[in-house]
Amino acid sequence: MKDIKKFQQMYRDGRMDRRDFLAAMGALGITGAAATGFLHSSSALAATPRKGGTARYANNLHGPDDQMDPIVFTSGIDYTRGRATYNGLVQMRDNMALAPELAEEWSANSDATEYTFKIRKGVEFHDGSPLTADDVVWSMNRHLGADSPSAARGLFRSVREWKKADGHTVKAILDTPDSDLPAKLTEKQAKIVKMDTEDFKKGNGTGPFILESLETGVRSTHVRNPDYWRDGANLEALEITAITDPLVRINALLAGDMDLINYIDPKDIARIEAAEGVRVISTPSSAYAGICILKNTAPGENDDFVKGIQFIQDRKRILRSVLRGHGTIGNDHPIGPAFGPDHCAELTQRPFDPDRAKFHLKRSGVASAEIHVAPLRPSIVRICLLMQANLSRIGFGLSIKRVPADGYFGTVFMKVPMNVVTWNMRPTANAQMAIQFAPDAVWNDTFWRDERMGKLLTAQLAETDPARRHAMLCEMQTLIHHRSGIVIPCHSNEVDGVSDRIQGIPNVPFGPLGGYEWPEFAWMDE
Repeated sequence: MKDIKKFQQMYRDGRMDRRDFLAAMGALGITGAAATGFLHSSSALAATPRKGGTARYANNLHGPDDQMDPIVFTSGIDYTRGRATYNGLVQMRDNMALAPELAEEWSANSDATEYTFKIRKGVEFHDGSPLTADDVVWSMNRHLGADSPSAARGLFRSVREWKKADGHTVKAILDTPDSDLPAKLTEKQAKIVKMDTEDFKKGNGTGPFILESLETGVRSTHVRNPDYWRDGANLEALEITAITDPLVRINALLAGDMDLINYIDPKDIARIEAAEGVRVISTPSSAYAGICILKNTAPGENDDFVKGIQFIQDRKRILRSVLRGHGTIGNDHPIGPAFGPDHCAELTQRPFDPDRAKFHLKRSGVASAEIHVAPLRPSIVRICLLMQANLSRIGFGLSIKRVPADGYFGTVFMKVPMNVVTWNMRPTANAQMAIQFAPDAVWNDTFWRDERMGKLLTAQLAETDPARRHAMLCEMQTLIHHRSGIVIPCHSNEVDGVSDRIQGIPNVPFGPLGGYEWPEFAWMDE
């Protein structure tokens, strides 16, 4: 019965079509009318969301840098709270379909240098004030300019200004064409806040939940917004916290203390699947846990050192033994196969080659190094341990400094010569590369600043010929692969653990639990 429920859930979540579902039932020895009956019962469950219940969610990390100001959101717990509290102009829905949110509709001129957004009327902030074009213009202009602290500033580098056309119409005026702008507006940092907000800890948004309490680095509580502009959230309340120890996080799910958790270690999938009342959701994605080697300091400023670390990655073994098949092979750039035709499949795969690694490391003149490692994703610690063992076999000494996940992005990330990082999949290939590899990107996490890369990021957005667009995307992936300081052994599925009582998790691959979209759409079965 456990297997049947698992396949029913996959069908409800959109991860399996009708034919695949019936084939799976056949493999279990269930055919004909019985299999169709299970299919229909699955469909019926999916069509009847229930109101009520409090969902308890445990993220994998939190700390004193937890934020409620959208433009500086950094971690998954920020994204989750942000999704509960705020809305954006455009929303990513199931199967990566763009949908209206606070913008009822949008249009662009012929060369995508001016966009017009019609702002939804009748929307109120949690303090009762109405949403207007002024709020949208103020919120979006905060991302612009060299002094902006916005983590997503690089995504909007083509925008000159946002301006008000009337009380519920705004325009984005661009210096260069950007065909990806609507998709970029689904990013977590592009939420709309009230104009002139100073205290973001109050969480005054238009979202489906009202922030009731917030203790940074501890927990937050949220109650359903009774005046939400849509039908409203199904859940009555949310409790959001973090459990940084992966095993403790899983035990909390199994014990019923938590209803949703993220970043399941693939080695623990079988344990959850064997338990009653819980399930695993594994969503193909281009997310990854990687290694950042800073290019503006030793040893990363030496190209041979970076190449040595890249060639020592035993990618097939990582996919097989660490990810347990829940992912794909990486090629030291962020655009994995989940991006479909935007993935540069023709780029030669970098192999596991200890001899070449030894050659480059010897030529670099570097005999040892240190990497700071936190359990940002379950896989990254074991990836680094395997790398350490393989380096030892060729005579290179790598020391691993274990550091806590709490507060990692404020104390270690982009501050030490070698560190680990985790990235969610972004809505477009250009956006994925821009937020991390644009020369002026706030999160240029290896400090690799390449003029050609910046020009391609801009030019590709103006190109309409599919073949030329792909060629530009491929050149950018090639540049990152050969010149940057990033090491990406594999891309990971988003692997989450959920109570069987929780239904309605969206099928969006841009982060855990439906790309953090679950607060508005999930519901709790009795």
